[in-house]
Amino acid sequence: MGRRFHAAARWVAAAACAVAFGAALAQSPAVSPKEADEAKEQRVQQQVQPLNNQPVWSEVRSGQPQFTSLPGRETNVLIQSQGQTWRALRVPVATIGGFLFAFAFVVLAAFYLWRGPIRVHGAPTGRLIERFTIVERSVHWAVAITFTTLAVTGLILSFGKTVLLPIVGYTLFSWLAIAAKNLHNFVGPVLTVVLPVMIVLFVHENIFRKYDWHWFKKGGGMLTGEHVPSGKANAGQKVLFWLLVVLFGITLVVTGLILDFPNFNQTRATMQGANVVHMVAGVLASCLLLGHIYLGTIGMKGALQAMTTGYVDETWAKEHHEYWYNEVKAGRGTSQGAPPAAAHRIA
Repeated sequence: MGRRFHAAARWVAAAACAVAFGAALAQSPAVSPKEADEAKEQRVQQQVQPLNNQPVWSEVRSGQPQFTSLPGRETNVLIQSQGQTWRALRVPVATIGGFLFAFAFVVLAAFYLWRGPIRVHGAPTGRLIERFTIVERSVHWAVAITFTTLAVTGLILSFGKTVLLPIVGYTLFSWLAIAAKNLHNFVGPVLTVVLPVMIVLFVHENIFRKYDWHWFKKGGGMLTGEHVPSGKANAGQKVLFWLLVVLFGITLVVTGLILDFPNFNQTRATMQGANVVHMVAGVLASCLLLGHIYLGTIGMKGALQAMTTGYVDETWAKEHHEYWYNEVKAGRGTSQGAPPAAAHRIA
């Protein structure tokens, strides 16, 4: 009796194991030939070089999509190897950009020491001409403040660790870097609103004319002091508009949105490429902005008053923008208006 019972028990146990094994096979995914080969490579690797799991890390770093339960773009890619290329590329790009910005600053400083501020030769007449309306000035200052804030914070984020950290120390620089990052991220979207308005508002006076070629040949008289007539915007200002405002401005807006809002479902490679383009455009735009600020403040007498009060003296208008001055006097350009009491005379 006992023998029959034990034999029956063994048959039941064997049947249970067979059922369990069959159920496990039914639930387990089929192993692909590729996975079988990879598992074989791992076994061989452990025999040849124990504790060296090179085949596993090669698979991890391959960038091939694997299985994940998390939805989203590239969530099934554990390591993206192009990130190493991005990290290696941005260092020399940032270094070259830093030297370029420093070079632009030194050149402007040397030019100011040699040339000094550009002044009008004739005596002011006391009769003022409206150069910029209140709308044009408001849009200009909105873009100028936004652009300058982004340029300064961008330079801190790009070069602060190399330039500022050794000077101010870790504590102060950490606060400065955090403030720069938040300002840059939150002020950036403002540029997407005000920049298109500025382009639409100023594009008509930045169309190139035949007489602009003469301005280019003479260099605008910047080095010789020679009088070179121009329209309301001279050829140099037109180049600045199309490069700084249109080309670099739009590039910074597009790449900035890609970096600021990863919820657009862009890939990491897209963000890495946008980061490098954003850095290059930002450095070049900062150099041009530096030149614009120089000429608009200490570099040319009367330029700042034109954008703050909206009015310039007739002598200033004739010496710097003679074609525009002639159009105004002939009634074809910006009309003369009654200047506000706060308008300054051009020294």
